[in-house]
Amino acid sequence: MNVRNDLHTIGKALLAVVLAAGCADVAESPPAGDAGSGAGAERAPNTLTPAERAAGWRLLFDGETAAGWRGYNREEFPDTGWGVMDGMLVVGATATDPDVPVGGDIVTTESFADFDLRFEFRLSEVANSGVLYRVIEEEGSEIWFNAPEYQVLDDDAYIAMGTMDMNTHLTGDNYDLHAAGEKTLHGPGEWNEGRIRVLNNHVEHWLNGTKTVEYEFGSPEWDELVAASKFAPYPRYGRAASGPIGLQDHGRNVWYRSIRIRPLEPISLFNGEDLDGWQVHGTERWYVEDGELVCESGPDAEYGYLKTTRTFRDFDLTIDFLQEADGNSGVFFRSSVEGTIVNGWQAEVAPPGLFTGGIYESYGRGWLVQPDPALDEALNMGAWNTLRVRAVGDRVTTWLNGTRMVDFEDDQIGAAEGSIALQIHDGGGIRVRWRNLRVVDLGE
Repeated sequence: MNVRNDLHTIGKALLAVVLAAGCADVAESPPAGDAGSGAGAERAPNTLTPAERAAGWRLLFDGETAAGWRGYNREEFPDTGWGVMDGMLVVGATATDPDVPVGGDIVTTESFADFDLRFEFRLSEVANSGVLYRVIEEEGSEIWFNAPEYQVLDDDAYIAMGTMDMNTHLTGDNYDLHAAGEKTLHGPGEWNEGRIRVLNNHVEHWLNGTKTVEYEFGSPEWDELVAASKFAPYPRYGRAASGPIGLQDHGRNVWYRSIRIRPLEPISLFNGEDLDGWQVHGTERWYVEDGELVCESGPDAEYGYLKTTRTFRDFDLTIDFLQEADGNSGVFFRSSVEGTIVNGWQAEVAPPGLFTGGIYESYGRGWLVQPDPALDEALNMGAWNTLRVRAVGDRVTTWLNGTRMVDFEDDQIGAAEGSIALQIHDGGGIRVRWRNLRVVDLGE
């Protein structure tokens, strides 16, 4: 359709009026119980399953009130423009000028740093909104000056307008910075599920089960994109380590529900006192000294492993290590150990020139991927280092002291699940100290 000629007609057809405290006349709403062909078909709206509760999920919208929300830069929830109706949090529009926001943006009363956020949304025709995260509230500033945005939009309508380049401005995009890849968006009248996951400055956008965007806050690529974007004049953009979740009022009707969040908080794998939660395999020495975990070659000078009793599939692990002597070791993941035979994959920890951060498969294919030799300068031999290993599905990424070492995909790794294990190599003369063993379980 010719969107530009029909905007006025659409505004009337929406029957949108100012929302007032949830009790005045509101925009005509879709049936609350109809999930259509989009999200929501497997659950009652605004509820959590027992498994979700056990995993730490919480509702940010109870389906009945605006509790937990307030206006951006305000203490109270807007008394117009927003309302709760039929189990949905609704942003409304005026019939006279539907592109003018009425209630303003809203934010959660609580702040979040690392999290997994899921939400369902239903578009009106020519809908325009967004979900913002790590929001910075600043008097005189618009919410988007400082906060990244998951775009929510009636894509087809705005593409048909032809008034601007819509690349990086469509649903699932990181607004004005990253364009979504292949995706499925259900149009006006159908439900969609959005998802935003943020951990250690690694950000993912998802739409109806498909990842649309992935980026790293503060990476060189991110800095270049911001400098060339509309956010260049705003030095605080994307710099917050924590902040509220925001919903944008862009003057168009959008319905939200089932807004739920799981804070992604690290679990400590080592208590600093003993080997509780771990199993020793082999005769090499594993002990605690000065609150640190030490592995040291024993009299047999064979391979040895210290394995978690808990298993992990999708996770983000950080661990500090200090190579006091030789240092040939490693961090295994999705692994099992029988005696001193390990089945799984190793993020290498080794002296200079031996590919720390690379991925090796023992008793199998050997080296799967080695870092660029130039990256070896990230290793501080004889000093503390931080290794980070992230495994999600069939993708594995490692970082050494903040430098990304490898990033690759492997079907066999993707099909596995298992323990995290520390290795001491055979040959003798090895001594490595470990501390700050922290993992975030990214399982569903």
